[in-house]
Amino acid sequence: MTAWLSFLVVFLCSWSLRDLVVEACTCVPIHPQDAFCNSDIVIRAKVVGKKLMKDGPFGTMRYTVKQMKMYRGFQIMPHVQYIYTEASESLCGVKLEVNKYQYLITGKEQEWNFESLVFVKKTFYIMLFLHVALPDSSFQLQIRPCYYLPCFATSKNECIWTDMLSNFGHSGYQAKHYAC
Repeated sequence: MTAWLSFLVVFLCSWSLRDLVVEACTCVPIHPQDAFCNSDIVIRAKVVGKKLMKDGPFGTMRYTVKQMKMYRGFQIMPHVQYIYTEASESLCGVKLEVNKYQYLITGKEQEWNFESLVFVKKTFYIMLFLHVALPDSSFQLQIRPCYYLPCFATSKNECIWTDMLSNFGHSGYQAKHYAC
C-alpha cells in the first residue's frame, strides 16, 4: 500500500508541474542563402539610431535604419525604417553599430498592435555589406549543414555546408565567399 501511495504522490506532483516546462531558444547559424530565401524582408541598410524599447531580461531593442536597397519584401513593407531585436544576445538578439557600417539584414515580419514590424535574430543573417553576390530568386539549391563527418548529398540540387565542422557558423570559408 505504501508503494502505491508513493507512486500516486509522485504522479500527482509530476502532473501539477507539467506547465512549468521551460523552453529555450537556440541561435544556430544558418547559411546566407537559406537566410535570404527564408526571410520575409532582405535589405541593405545603415543603422542611424537605436533605442531600448523595453528594459529587463526580455527587453526589445529598436534600431532606426536608413534603407539603401531592398532585395525582398516589397509587397510586405516597401520601406523599412525600424528593425527590432531582443536586447539580450543570449536571447538571439543582435548588436549593430550606429553610423558605422552598411549591413545586409534579413528578417521576418511580425504583427504587433496592428502594426507590421521587421524582427531580426541571430538565426537570421546580418552581415557587413561589402560586395555581396545574392542568390537568384529561384532557390533551386538546397543547403544542408554538416555537423559531423561523413556528410553526403542526397540529391543533385543539394549542397553540403561544412563551415559548421570547424568554425561553427558564419566565419567559415563557404559563408564568407558564398560558396558551397
